Amino acid sequence: MVQHIPGGAVDLSHLAAAGQPRGAAVDASGAGAGPVGAVELPSLVIELTDRTFEQAVQLSSTVPVVVDLWAEWCQPCKTLGPVLEKLTDEFDGRIVLAKVDVDANPGLAQAFQAQSIPTVVALVGGRPVPLFQGAVPEQQVREVFTQLLQLAEQQGVSGRVSTPDSPGGEADDPGATPINPAHAEALDALERGDYAAAVRAYEAVLAKAPADQEARDALAQVKLLHRLEGANADEVRAAAAANPGDVAAQVLVADLDLSGGHVEDAFLRLLELFASSEDEDARTRIREHLLELFAVVGVADPRVIAARGRLASLLY
Repeated sequence: MVQHIPGGAVDLSHLAAAGQPRGAAVDASGAGAGPVGAVELPSLVIELTDRTFEQAVQLSSTVPVVVDLWAEWCQPCKTLGPVLEKLTDEFDGRIVLAKVDVDANPGLAQAFQAQSIPTVVALVGGRPVPLFQGAVPEQQVREVFTQLLQLAEQQGVSGRVSTPDSPGGEADDPGATPINPAHAEALDALERGDYAAAVRAYEAVLAKAPADQEARDALAQVKLLHRLEGANADEVRAAAAANPGDVAAQVLVADLDLSGGHVEDAFLRLLELFASSEDEDARTRIREHLLELFAVVGVADPRVIAARGRLASLLY
């Protein structure tokens, strides 16, 4: 089971300040100073130290950086390490793995609040995201990586790293996921920016194939975009503040929070609204909206696991 790291996200700005000077190119770890979205590295697996942490922070504005805190004496670390490296290669430049020897880098171990090892966290846009502790199975790690990419895309972190061994192009990428022909209409609508049409297309896919989890997850994300299309953030927040019991106003501001990366705030707002409401129709609507937001963030995300547990306790 994915375990939430105690203490959650932590402020690592003091480590960044203690590393290389701000503004330095990300080259000591091998990254070139190319444009955002296109970075070159000698390898997708890098060694991270207290002094080079700044470089990982910079890199995480382009791709998620998965940080593996390990030690030579740790047997579970030796089991998990090859799995992390294999899956990093499998995701073909969309994730970089940074390995931290905690014995040699106690500052990083303390900053990430690693109470046991292996501990795995991620950096997305310079911010830490707890992933899991312990040697978890390969398929579970793959699911966590997939959800991490979804979270990163919501934060605008969707670049790719190339290495000397990278294929020449996406057409040659053996790890690329082929497009499901049934999703083509929805994807075309997304390309046009027509969210309403994309929602209808994904709903049509699910009507024929209710077990299509990829379509179900995509539908939740597209519906979120559709609800926020044309919305004015100040007006949405003002309406929610003026009408604390209005379900429509509260779910929309929760959408806004989640789209801006304030995932816990979005969940907390709806959970508190659910707990305070005595209207069964309203509670049903709030619960269904929460489930949609869980699908957007990803079922393996620790914040979803925590919020789902809170919802279950309120239900029963």
